[in-house]
Amino acid sequence: MEKSILTETDILDQLREIIKPYLGVEIDLSKLSGKELLIDDLKINSAHIVDIIIDIESSFDIMIDDDSINQMNTVGDSVSVIKKMIQG
Repeated sequence: MEKSILTETDILDQLREIIKPYLGVEIDLSKLSGKELLIDDLKINSAHIVDIIIDIESSFDIMIDDDSINQMNTVGDSVSVIKKMIQG
């Protein structure tokens, strides 16, 4: 599959699988609205955020710069950053 044809839904589906092992709370991933804060709402600790970023980069074949990482506060923010990065 070419990176450029991924939809936001495709990205969200992949992101759900990436963050699943790092969740600090029980949550139905199918019900993510995109507004959830990764650290505050999903209770993902800051050390795991680094692992998630590495997993995202590997999964989507992208490099995420520090400015973009700082924008990835919510699930929706993360989807937006990933979409922007894969579209070039």
